[in-house]
Amino acid sequence: MRQSSGNRYLVIQVAGLGYDLLREHCGGEVAGLWFRPMQTVFPAVTCPVQASFRTAALPEEHGMIANGLWDADFGKVRFWEQFAGLVNGARIWDDFRAAGKKVAMLFWQQSMGEAVDVLLTPAPIHKHHGGMIQDCYSQPAGLYEEVCRRVGRKFNLTHYWGPLASWKSSQWIAEATASLLADAELAPDLCFTYLPVLDYDLQRYGPIHPKAVRAVRHLVSQLELLRKSAAANGYAMLVYGDYAIDQVAGEPVLPNLELRRADLFQVRNVAGMDYPDFFTSTAFAMVDHAVAHVYVRDAMRLHEVRELLESVNGIERVLDREQQKSQGLAHPRSGDFVVVAAAHRWLAYPWWS
Repeated sequence: MRQSSGNRYLVIQVAGLGYDLLREHCGGEVAGLWFRPMQTVFPAVTCPVQASFRTAALPEEHGMIANGLWDADFGKVRFWEQFAGLVNGARIWDDFRAAGKKVAMLFWQQSMGEAVDVLLTPAPIHKHHGGMIQDCYSQPAGLYEEVCRRVGRKFNLTHYWGPLASWKSSQWIAEATASLLADAELAPDLCFTYLPVLDYDLQRYGPIHPKAVRAVRHLVSQLELLRKSAAANGYAMLVYGDYAIDQVAGEPVLPNLELRRADLFQVRNVAGMDYPDFFTSTAFAMVDHAVAHVYVRDAMRLHEVRELLESVNGIERVLDREQQKSQGLAHPRSGDFVVVAAAHRWLAYPWWS
């Protein structure tokens, strides 16, 4: 936390910001900011952590149990849905905003429709016959176009998600945030923003690769930019990480493939491709990095599914609904089981060999 003489606050969430990573590459100090270790929530992935920060509650209360959700009403798995109504509970800024203060949320998940005054988040239009129109959703209307003018370029979604994702998306967000803090009319009293700069190369190459060191250098530069903007405009600055990325070894663990081999996960073959059949599958795993929610349609086969999961090499824990209570995860959206990968292993969703 960097103090300021003003009464404004800038909260920066940095994806993949682990204390050990900072200590290794920066000695615990970055851009004039000193960091301390803290315990994150479970599961330590973006949507649950951000939802916990804005509600001061655990996933068992706010309902964001992963980056994805199983929609039992439609029989579909949905990842990265952006409606703020998916996050249940009061917001930590409700009283602040009721007192006439202004709140901004930039590039946080589940922000569309949120009770804030200023909002900016990616919102591309996917065409019915393929292709995409890049755009960002903003409140007030026209804010995105004005920010693009100030930054000097549009936000490029291919730098944010997908194979071309890089530090450039985070740089745009940092510059956009700095421009908002300096806006005499729109500058919020409380601003939440997000820097994904570490996420990409740490996931691609691991935290000890030279490209991870380069990512840390980009983070330092972006935090320096925001620190200067915060100081110039009377903001205290708080920076926190949602999870740390560990070095992995061996092949990924594939719970859906194991369930398929046991005839518990069913597929339908269309034009030579195997697609999941959630309507006839007894069990399936909604996989999210090192954690998976496993849903079982037949209660009589819960024991069978658990025994199978516990036998899979690379799975460390299998938590039933009762055991999920101790993790703050016992919400109706959670799986019948929550699978946790062993140290230095990770889970992947493929159901094919």
